[in-house]
Amino acid sequence: MITQRELRVATTGRGTYEISSQVQRIVGDSGVRTGLCHVFICHTSASLMLCENADPSVMHDLEAFMSRQVPDGDPMFTHSAEGPDDMPAHIRSILTQSDLNLPIRDGRCALGTWQGIYVWEHRYAPHTRRVVVTATGD
Repeated sequence: MITQRELRVATTGRGTYEISSQVQRIVGDSGVRTGLCHVFICHTSASLMLCENADPSVMHDLEAFMSRQVPDGDPMFTHSAEGPDDMPAHIRSILTQSDLNLPIRDGRCALGTWQGIYVWEHRYAPHTRRVVVTATGD
């Protein structure tokens, strides 16, 4: 059995957006009891992550780390067609993940107690991000 649906995630700019409940709903509606859930983001300036969902300071610290590693407006970047966060957003998405594979157990993604599924928006401007969720199994 295979089910595939697309989520639209409206972002208000750089930051993280939890999509765990939407992904779990798609998996639950799929009828798949045991299998795999593949989550894919259709963009090059946003990414996906599986991360702690209990303490918001984790997200703050991740952004602080990434800002230090890939600063906006760095003069070494020549690609800046859409502004000083353009090339850094592409690098951030390459350093993180464009897809996740999650086990499905008993009709749900088998996430750990403190795990959440997030879209990580790397641009400052609001965007609508497309995320494809595929549930495969029995």
